[in-house]
Amino acid sequence: MSLFARIRTALFGLALVLAALPAQALEIEEVTSPGGIHAWLVEAHDIPFTALEIRFRGGASLDAPGKRGAINLMTATLEEGSAELDSQGFAAAQEALAASFRFDVDDDALAVSARMLTENRDKAVALLRGALIEPHFDQASMDRVRGQVLSIIASDEQDPNALAGKALRALAYGDHPYGSSLNGTVQSVQGLTREDLFDAKARVMAKDRLVVSAVGDITPAELGPMLDALLGDLPARGADMPPRAELKLTGGTTVVPFDTPQSVVAFAEAGLSMEDPDFFAAYVLNQILGAGGFSSRLMEEVREKRGLTYGIYTYLVPKDLSETWQGSFASANEKVAEAMEIVKAEWAKAATGEVTDKELADAKTYLTGAYPLRFDGNGNIADILAGMQLNHMPVDYINSRNAKVDAVTKEDIARVAARLLKPEDLRFVVVGQPAGLK
Repeated sequence: MSLFARIRTALFGLALVLAALPAQALEIEEVTSPGGIHAWLVEAHDIPFTALEIRFRGGASLDAPGKRGAINLMTATLEEGSAELDSQGFAAAQEALAASFRFDVDDDALAVSARMLTENRDKAVALLRGALIEPHFDQASMDRVRGQVLSIIASDEQDPNALAGKALRALAYGDHPYGSSLNGTVQSVQGLTREDLFDAKARVMAKDRLVVSAVGDITPAELGPMLDALLGDLPARGADMPPRAELKLTGGTTVVPFDTPQSVVAFAEAGLSMEDPDFFAAYVLNQILGAGGFSSRLMEEVREKRGLTYGIYTYLVPKDLSETWQGSFASANEKVAEAMEIVKAEWAKAATGEVTDKELADAKTYLTGAYPLRFDGNGNIADILAGMQLNHMPVDYINSRNAKVDAVTKEDIARVAARLLKPEDLRFVVVGQPAGLK
């Protein structure tokens, strides 16, 4: 059997094992390496396979002034050659080891995901170390990836959903990094140099902002030295974190003209952080209002009763430096104004905090029942553990999370609704040619 066939079989087998276990069955160990690197570990020795998740706090928000897009471009270029390997050699080495590496970045974190077989773990770690510690950032690779980023930027200018997000970010956050795309602009990306990528790496990939989780066939005694070998040569400190982002949204409507028969609508107002005592009440209320698919109020009123959209959703967005409560839908140009009025009316209704016993029970049943299904493989579990650490959650959060959902009362819903839901503060961004809107 080939290595790729073996890794696929291993992944499938572990998914079956872990899917059968409730989330509460996971035992999370806190591990500190000899060099002082902290990690969370879930041992699973059923198959010889390990998932490793690494996060660097700050993400693309740490772009240097005038260098927007540098951290995104740097992240996308990490696997384009390192140490003695060029980009083709790096890809071939991954394939030979049946290892998988993925590099990604968002506004709040740079993510490194690694999957490896136990028998090849040392070699896979050495290969990944090259990308994290000794990337080439050679000009040819950089220019090729730069072209890909510029293509994405150009495509986004023709995508109404991307245009709605762009306009909403700018309105919400202005000059803060949150206010612009992490891809950068054509001008900023074209101006980036090889030296800018090395600077971007030093700004974000440092030990003072490191989060690590591991799940699979590895013990604490093995994990600690592995982390030192992989990450020990990173710089101690990165760039200072940006300040909190002042939310500048005001109530009203912004129209972005775009030639399309259907308008895309994004809307938002202030939200709350995951550390807020009212977060779980808001989470349950959001499920009732717009996150519950066909059972949500907005879907019922806007789609089912009136046929104004194919789908409408709301979501809490608790970023590290700001929090919003957002939603989105699309509607025919001649119907979008009516749909927006229904959204405002439902927002006002939800602001009263009145929910039925059935709505509350159904929301809790879904949120608690769906939660264990997230733990369906070592990669997913490692990702969840990394997210827990990024959000400053305690190590026993998995055990207590559903109890927090179940504890939400009607009084809690009423309190958080009165506190947060302000129909007059909703900012709508409409991309299209909406009738009856200016």
